[in-house]
Amino acid sequence: MIIVGGGATGLGVALDAAVRGLRVVLIESHDFAKGTSSRSTKLVHGGVRYLAQGNISLVQQALQERMLVLSNAPHMAQPLAFVMPTYHWWEAPFYGAGLKMYDLLAGRAGLGRTEMLGRQETLGYLPTLRASGLSGGVKYWDGQFNDARFALALARTAASRGALLINYCRATDLHYDAGQLAGLTCEDQLTGKIYQIRSRCIVNATGVWVDELRQKDGLNINGPSGRKTPAMVFPSQGVHMVVDREFLGSNVAMMVPKTADGRVLFAVPWLGKVILGTTDTPRPDLDREPQAFDDEIEFILRESARYLKRAPTREDVKSVWVGLRPLVKKPENEGLNTKSLSREHTILISRSGLVTVTGGKWTTYRAMAEDVLEKCEQGLLIAKTRRGLTEKLHLLGTDGGSAAVLPICHAPGLHSYGAEQAYVNALPGAQDEIAPGLTQAMVRFGARYEYAMTVEDVLARRSRLLFLDARLAAKVAAQVGDILRQETRNDPATEVFLRLAEQYLLKSVKKL
Repeated sequence: MIIVGGGATGLGVALDAAVRGLRVVLIESHDFAKGTSSRSTKLVHGGVRYLAQGNISLVQQALQERMLVLSNAPHMAQPLAFVMPTYHWWEAPFYGAGLKMYDLLAGRAGLGRTEMLGRQETLGYLPTLRASGLSGGVKYWDGQFNDARFALALARTAASRGALLINYCRATDLHYDAGQLAGLTCEDQLTGKIYQIRSRCIVNATGVWVDELRQKDGLNINGPSGRKTPAMVFPSQGVHMVVDREFLGSNVAMMVPKTADGRVLFAVPWLGKVILGTTDTPRPDLDREPQAFDDEIEFILRESARYLKRAPTREDVKSVWVGLRPLVKKPENEGLNTKSLSREHTILISRSGLVTVTGGKWTTYRAMAEDVLEKCEQGLLIAKTRRGLTEKLHLLGTDGGSAAVLPICHAPGLHSYGAEQAYVNALPGAQDEIAPGLTQAMVRFGARYEYAMTVEDVLARRSRLLFLDARLAAKVAAQVGDILRQETRNDPATEVFLRLAEQYLLKSVKKL
C-alpha cells in the first residue's frame, strides 16, 4: 500500500495497515503534520457543538475514540476539565442538560461527571473570569493532546511495525496498467532524486489538498477531453492566538458555546500558555501557511474581552497560527456557510482505483483508518485483514502508565517524551537549555529518531516553540540550525524559518 499524505489520517492508515501485516510506504511532500494536523485547538473531544447540531452518531463515535487516544498515549493526551460560564438564568439548565447527554453518550468512556456550578465555584475554577453578571457555570470533561508530537508517535510506531515513512517526498505522477492504478512517481524534495513505487493500492490522504492528486488521476482517466474532476473539499480556516497563562490563571479550560455571531470560543491552557480561538472562515486558496484575516483577530480579542477581567490586546499575543479544515463539499453546498458543511470523513474510490479520504477530525483518526482499509478490501485492492488491532496499541513513548505524567497544560519539557526520556538524556547537551523546555539533546533526538531535517521541523513540531512564542523561536533558530547541521550534514533552512516566524507574529495579519 502507498499512502500519500503524512497528517493524522495518512499516519493512522499507515499504522493500522502495518499492524495488519501489509507492506506500507507513506510519502509526505513536506514534514509530517506540517498542515492541519499540527494546527488544531489541541482538543481530543466528542464535539459538544456537533451534539447541538443533532449529529449523535458522530459524537458517540468520537467519544469512544477519545478514550482510546488518551489510553494509548497518556504522556501526550490527557483529560481536561472545561467550565462553561453562564450569565443568563436559562443557560445553566439548557447547556447542562446537553452536557449530561454528552456524559450519557460516552458511557464507560466518560472522563468525569458534568457538574452544575454556583457563582463562587465558577470563579474558583476560572479566577480571571469577568464576575459582573455571572450566575454560575457548568463543568464538563474532554481531552487535550499535543497534536504534532502525537503525529510523530504514530509515524514512529508505524515504522517500528515495518512501514517505510518518508517526509519531504512529493508524489508527482500516477502510473496505470490497463486503466487501473499501478504505482506512482515521487521526488525527494531535498535531493531532487526521482523514485518509482509500484502498488495497486494508493491512498490519497492529503487532507485539504486531496483534490490536487484527484485532478491528476482524472486527467489520466479522462484523457484529452480535459474534463475536470469536481472538487470535494471546501476549505475553512481556524485561527488560534496564544497568550500568557496569567490571562486564564487556571489549569481548567473555558468554553463559550455561543458568541455574538454564533461561534464557539475556547480559552485552553496548553504547555504553559493559553490558546484562544477559534474561527470558521471560508478560505478559497490552499496556502501552506495561511494567515489570519484582520476581522478574525478582532473577533477573538473582542469575544475574549467579554469574558475575561483582563482582556488580551494585540501586544499580548505571543503567536498566531491558522489551520485549514478539509470540509467535505457536495454540489448542493455551494455558497453555504462552512459551519453547515460535514465534519464527518468521506472515502471515495475512483474508476482507476485511487482511494481518497478526507474530512473528519483528529479524535477519530483511528476509526477513519479502519474505514479506509475496509474500503480498500471491498475494492479488492488489498487482501482481507482483521480490524481492531490498534484499539489497545500503545504508541512509542508510552510506559504502560507506571510513571507519573505531568499534565499537558504545564510548561513543555522532557515529560513529553514519556518512556523515552532516558534516551534523550543520554545524548550530548542534555543539560544545555536552548529555551524553556528545549535542550540541545532534544534537537539531536529529533534529528536522529524523529525525522527532523530543518529548523522549522524542530521548533514548530518536535518542540512547539513557534506555536508558543514566535519571537523566542526566531531568537534561538540559529543555535538549533547549528546542531541540525552537525547531525544531518544538510542545510537546516534557518533563514527560511526566520521568515516563517515573522508570519506568526500578529503584526503580519492582513485584511479580508
